[in-house]
Amino acid sequence: LSLLASIEKRARVGNDMPSLVRICEASLQLCKDCNDEESLIATLKNLTTRRSQKTRAISACVDKAIPWVLDSSSDEGSKGYMPLEVTNEDQKVIREQLVVALRDVTDGKIFLEAHRARLTRALAIIKEQEGDISGAADVLQEVNVETYGSLSKREKVEFILEQMRLTLGKKDFVRAAIVGNKINRKALAEEGMEEYKIKFFSLMTEYHRHDRDAFELAKDYHSIYATSTVQAEEEKWKEALANTVVFLALSPYSMEQQDMLHRINADANLEKLEPCQKAIEVLLTKEIAAYPLPHQADMETMDAFTAGGDDLTKHWKEMMRVRVIQHNIRVASLYYQRIHGSRLAQLLGLSGEELEKEISNMVSNGEVYAKIDRPNDVVRFKQQEGAEAVLTSWADDISTLLNLIDTTSHLIQKENMTQ
Repeated sequence: LSLLASIEKRARVGNDMPSLVRICEASLQLCKDCNDEESLIATLKNLTTRRSQKTRAISACVDKAIPWVLDSSSDEGSKGYMPLEVTNEDQKVIREQLVVALRDVTDGKIFLEAHRARLTRALAIIKEQEGDISGAADVLQEVNVETYGSLSKREKVEFILEQMRLTLGKKDFVRAAIVGNKINRKALAEEGMEEYKIKFFSLMTEYHRHDRDAFELAKDYHSIYATSTVQAEEEKWKEALANTVVFLALSPYSMEQQDMLHRINADANLEKLEPCQKAIEVLLTKEIAAYPLPHQADMETMDAFTAGGDDLTKHWKEMMRVRVIQHNIRVASLYYQRIHGSRLAQLLGLSGEELEKEISNMVSNGEVYAKIDRPNDVVRFKQQEGAEAVLTSWADDISTLLNLIDTTSHLIQKENMTQ
């Protein structure tokens, strides 16, 4: 090593690039042949941190050492980031030390971005295999892979998805949402990205399930349903479409939710899922719906409904009842301007207190206009207009009528003149 070091200095100072690369590789190979891992790591650091060291020499050192820690012969899907298998604890420690040393060498070097990303991925896998999910997530978060120009779009998406998976694994949902926003949805819609699209939205369902956001869950499952590879398999698209309908039924009323309900109702595949079709018909029909909904028991046994534990399942069941009540109140507001509270409670099958609570919540959310006259037990769904508003409305109607008469007279006169 001492002899090679002196030769390396002359080659480096003399800009003899081919010789410099061969000397660096020979130095590392000599340490490897002697099974002296400590000298290997020390030599790697010395060679790559020399004053005025050439980038080709640094790249050659990294390229030479990477096959000693990463399995380049693994399947195509691993992209060369799987760590080599080891048989004992000593080899495991040496492998991790060499990966850390290589990451230190590649840190801050643009020409080694791809190597650093793969080494970081390998170190995260090592920590995850040891059961340190938090440590693996922290390691991956150090790399802002979206700024790396040397990685392909596919590799960037795969890396970010792995960051999402590990941050969700450590229950860091805020950071998972931040990482998820780094992925361009248009890139996922491209041909050949179907696998990553399904994985991404599957991870997003985990995040939105934690937030108990039913409408976002419905959009996630609908995105999975719209994927071409899912459409090709009947069992998968049936599951995705059924999950979409369930969480749409659990979603709060909005124009976007109604638009999505109508689009799914027009989908021909919905006819093959009778429980979901019946639920959509009930939600779109302007009639008071009975609780429970048709086939609601079947929907409540679905895996997506029960995922997340007993507490979340109980929350979804309660929310289903609330959504049916809110639907019925909206229907009543379409047909009644004023109605006795006791009569409305009888129609909806609710107690007076529960009816008042739900109407109050809907008014607070801006979903419906209502005022409750407690002493007289009257619910008003139409805003009372003042004398000025009534007069203005009457004047507008008269103006419209006069314009119509004027237009009609003009057309009659024009017709008479042409005869």
